Amino acid sequence: MAGTTEKSSNRTGGGEPRRLVIVESPAKARKIASYLGRNFVVESSRGHIRDLPRKAAEVPAKYKGEAWSNLGVNVESGFEPIYIVTPDKKATVTELREALKNVDELYLATDGDREGEAIAWHLLEALKPKVPVRRMVFHEITEAAIRAAAASTRELDQDLVDAQETRRIVDRLYGYEVSPVLWKKVMPKLSAGRVQSVATRIVVERERERMRFVAAGYWDISATMETSGEVGGETGPSRFGARLLSVDGTRLATGRDFGQDGTLKAPGEVLRLEQAEAVRLAEALAGATMTVTSVEEKPYTRKPYPPFMTSTLQQEASRKLRFTADRTMRTAQRLYENGYITYMRTDSTTLSETALTAARAQATELYGAAYVSEQPRQYTRKVKNAQEAHEAIRPAGEVFRTPGQVARELEADEFRLYELIWQRTIASQMQDARGTTMTVRIGGAASSGEQCVFSSSGRTITFAGFLKAYVESLDAEAGGEADDEERRLPRLARDQAVRATELTSDGHTTSPPPRFTEASLVKTLEELGIGRPSTYASIINTIQDRGYVWKKGSALVPSWVAFSVVGLLEQYFGRLVDYDFTAAMEDELDLIASGESERTSWLSGFYFGGDVGPEGSVGRAGGLKKLVGSGVEEIDPREVNSIRMFDDAQGRPVVVRVGRFGPYLEREVDGAAQRANLPDDVAPDELTLDIAEKLFSTPMEGRSLGTDPVSGHEVVAKEGRFGPYVTEVLPEPTEETGAKAKKAKPRTGSLLKSMSLDTVTLQDALRLLSLPRVVGKDPATGEEITAQNGRYGPYLKRGTDSRSLADEEQMFTVTLDEALAIYAMPKQRGRAAAASAPPLREMGNDPVSGKPMVIRDGRFGPYVTDGEFNASLRKSDSVEQLSDERAAELLAEKRAKGPAPRKRTTTTRAPARRKTAAKSKS
Repeated sequence: MAGTTEKSSNRTGGGEPRRLVIVESPAKARKIASYLGRNFVVESSRGHIRDLPRKAAEVPAKYKGEAWSNLGVNVESGFEPIYIVTPDKKATVTELREALKNVDELYLATDGDREGEAIAWHLLEALKPKVPVRRMVFHEITEAAIRAAAASTRELDQDLVDAQETRRIVDRLYGYEVSPVLWKKVMPKLSAGRVQSVATRIVVERERERMRFVAAGYWDISATMETSGEVGGETGPSRFGARLLSVDGTRLATGRDFGQDGTLKAPGEVLRLEQAEAVRLAEALAGATMTVTSVEEKPYTRKPYPPFMTSTLQQEASRKLRFTADRTMRTAQRLYENGYITYMRTDSTTLSETALTAARAQATELYGAAYVSEQPRQYTRKVKNAQEAHEAIRPAGEVFRTPGQVARELEADEFRLYELIWQRTIASQMQDARGTTMTVRIGGAASSGEQCVFSSSGRTITFAGFLKAYVESLDAEAGGEADDEERRLPRLARDQAVRATELTSDGHTTSPPPRFTEASLVKTLEELGIGRPSTYASIINTIQDRGYVWKKGSALVPSWVAFSVVGLLEQYFGRLVDYDFTAAMEDELDLIASGESERTSWLSGFYFGGDVGPEGSVGRAGGLKKLVGSGVEEIDPREVNSIRMFDDAQGRPVVVRVGRFGPYLEREVDGAAQRANLPDDVAPDELTLDIAEKLFSTPMEGRSLGTDPVSGHEVVAKEGRFGPYVTEVLPEPTEETGAKAKKAKPRTGSLLKSMSLDTVTLQDALRLLSLPRVVGKDPATGEEITAQNGRYGPYLKRGTDSRSLADEEQMFTVTLDEALAIYAMPKQRGRAAAASAPPLREMGNDPVSGKPMVIRDGRFGPYVTDGEFNASLRKSDSVEQLSDERAAELLAEKRAKGPAPRKRTTTTRAPARRKTAAKSKS
């Protein structure tokens, strides 16, 4: 590899050169070291070792005076990035340099995709080796694959490096140019991103659709039909269900016939039944003679699903295992690094000849030759970047191990994901599922004269084929019919008489489009060509961590801040969140990876303007710098932070304002603004006029509870950012009271868990305002002991020593003797202290440990525990609404991470040989 020079040899006694192999993770290093010979030393970089500076203090001194230094990219000279060794990786780099001194060759064995190629390049730049350097690439960690990769190395792919570095630079320029606009116009600490902002827009757009949606009601009639006897010598069920299809030749309206506005799309072509008419017609059909008017049978065939690639694995693990995209990728990473599956970041559905042979052999062994396709099935698809078109995700090795064979070696999450991958791979080489579908029409006349036609459909699977091994799951939000679902009908013939034993009028209401789940968002991003599958997990994590999206069950709900940010970007920087332009940019970056485009000229066109991208793209519109720099001062913060919802009964607009301290409702009443706090857990499409009026009835200034008889101050109950509380209203300062009155702060007290804003009384409020309550003085130290209510529950305080109380009532009743007894006990710290207090909430059993889960208060907030593992609740999780499924997911993520890593870890080396003297330089 270019840029290296020879150095003195460290060859072993056998004459073999010593080689340093660098991979990304310690687990990967341990596995690979076991496959290579004694002349290989395997070390880990522990991920990326260099990055752009994240803050001004990290910018090297020689660049700090430059106008572009805050970007970390020299936009004035070739868009050269400033890379620094990140503080947490300096020790790692030192260790690698030391290891490099004792070897003859360096093998860079990072992953074979863009990111892995970039890590290899960064290692080369940071270590500056003086020995020959080789690029070692593999897609599964088995002995055969590792030995083959070591024997067949290649040069570093500079095009792949350029593609990854261009993405990194574009993301930095986008984030650092656009985010400050959000800080000024929406609120501080917000961020914008090339893909994250578009992903947020997708979620916001769906919520807007739900907010615009008008539900429509319609009715139909369901019937239970009965037949008897045999048709064609076959018997079947004597009863089956049917539904009214048409009346007097006009088809009945169903949900798909209504638009988003609740009206019929083609009112003259369908009949909309109202309740009264449906009930009348059902009565008129009672006892009517019914006859089969048509029977249509068709063969049914369902082909197997392709093996998994990154995006389909994330989608199916979300649907079937309830894994987040991040949990799926972390689990897959462990399976890959420990040699159980092939590389998990891939756009390919292709299987190698070895894998095809292994899958077909195992399918034959388990299900019989009749269930295996006659010829190997190969699934090809258009891959954006051929250099990244690795094999599909499959079990590793030339012979696949069954889930039963690996069960004792894997953790619960690892086993479940391995089983999913194994099943999908085996099923991909099996026969089609075959069967028959039947559609039956049944006619009859109502006593009132209408000619009615009922319809019933069924499906029978006659040969399961691949369904023996695997059935794909359905998205919980979207619904649908599973591939292996059967609906059996009796054998029916034209003109056969049937009888309706039950007729029921059924009411239906149209539903808004379902919210995105992680699975459906991944699918949509892929369909739109936005981002790349390897980045989807981090994108979904980012939009949740930044507060743009929160979870309600498995559904993704946008926050009000997301509405403001997306609205601002759409109105003033539309190209930056345009789906087509963002997808086109991905294609342009892929051209750099394939060597068809040059990095510096493309970056220049994107940032300063030029002939890059399709017509109307950022580059052709003058570039990112011009786009962001022009017209920013014209953006009205009040306008972009106002989301109009609806009009109240008096025709007054009700809007949601996004303020610096959170969202709130506002409307104008008698020329003055009326405001109300908006709880964080109200989803945008669930904010109705009734809810708004209820919130307005408890205005921001609070509900008056009365007057404190001691101070004479008014006491009010209010909804705050951190929950409901009571406070006193201090009188306005006068000239007489002066500055001292201005500095006075009102007493406040958070409501106890047993209280609510609607029911809290003046007496309750005065008790809360009496806190902190002086319990007494410690006779030994003279220090005052107080009882207080904190963010994480009631506690005692003596100087700097705090002790938790068992319940809230103790704050008002604990005596000095009881307090001294509490202090006499050994202090429990952190979650151990919380464990002695009653839980905030009891939940079901964890599916992995089988132990009951509870939510407790901890030092850093609420957490869920099964007694073995503790997992903090995220920002989007609430104690009251956390489901058993979500609690188990948090515990599984914590369990998968294992214990916290030590600051320094030992390196992994192959068994060392006795060193021979180095040859002297000639």
